Amino acid sequence: MAEGNHGHLPHVLVLHPPEYFPLYQSQYSHKFHFLNAWESPLPLDQFLSTHARNVQALLSCGYFAINADILCLLPSLRLVVTPTTGLNHIDLSECRRRGVAVANTGGVASVDVADMAVGLFIDVLRKISAANRYVRQGQRSYPFGSKLKGKRIGIVGLGRIGQEVAKRLEAFGCSISYNSRKQKPSFSYPFYSNVVKLAANSDVLVICCGLNDETHHLINKEVLLALGKEGVVINVGRGAIIDEKEMVQCLVHGDIGGAGLDVFENEPNVPKELFALDNVVLSPHRAPYTSESIMNTRELAVGNLEAFFSNKPLLSQVADD
Repeated sequence: MAEGNHGHLPHVLVLHPPEYFPLYQSQYSHKFHFLNAWESPLPLDQFLSTHARNVQALLSCGYFAINADILCLLPSLRLVVTPTTGLNHIDLSECRRRGVAVANTGGVASVDVADMAVGLFIDVLRKISAANRYVRQGQRSYPFGSKLKGKRIGIVGLGRIGQEVAKRLEAFGCSISYNSRKQKPSFSYPFYSNVVKLAANSDVLVICCGLNDETHHLINKEVLLALGKEGVVINVGRGAIIDEKEMVQCLVHGDIGGAGLDVFENEPNVPKELFALDNVVLSPHRAPYTSESIMNTRELAVGNLEAFFSNKPLLSQVADD
């Protein structure tokens, strides 16, 4: 893939620092020379043209778009490594066209995201966060929660995370059905090709799919109304999979029963209407992050860079569709 340069450390371009980037610098600066574009006073295009035209590897973050405009300024680029599972910030088709490989975290954080989905599910149904507020405010009574056993769970996206969610919720005595790009013959769960029909036959929708053109606002007003007044939506995918404005209106007007949200459409902004609702539990996009997963993600990202510069196969290359 790349020729090693024995006289100098291999250069890795960083357009915007990934979360916990200081850990990369402190622990791996003896292996790589990080070109930190955001530290330069130059405009980005000028910085790339001046300092990065020969760079072959880029360490991405989840909030900076790697699109055709960026890629055309990096004619030597051959690898994008992102310490995220989601890939909606990377133009995969343009990378493919230019021969740029992409590596992500694979399934490193799948169990952690699934744990968060289940935590939000339990919290919303049993009103744990709401009860905590009631106790702290000195109130003596609060509304009853709902039983977990027997709930019909509709999982949107039965990939690694969705499968882990299904495994956990089956243990609670829930029934599982799902929507995915394709039916998965290895699973006996009922499959719905239409997400509206899935919602109509579910008590809880758990959003686990990735964000792309097909899934943007997949969960719209029609889906939410089909879920119904007692229905709950849990989102550990990406915020824009749900039409957030419609969801807020449905929650405010009681058209759905509640929500557990780890992601939002315009992060870090969160609709203020949600703050006063006891049937909504909010988390600041932390589902993938545990002390263990952060270490594993960092090691995998560095492992991919090391493999690339050693002409070895990438550890977690994103496969072409």
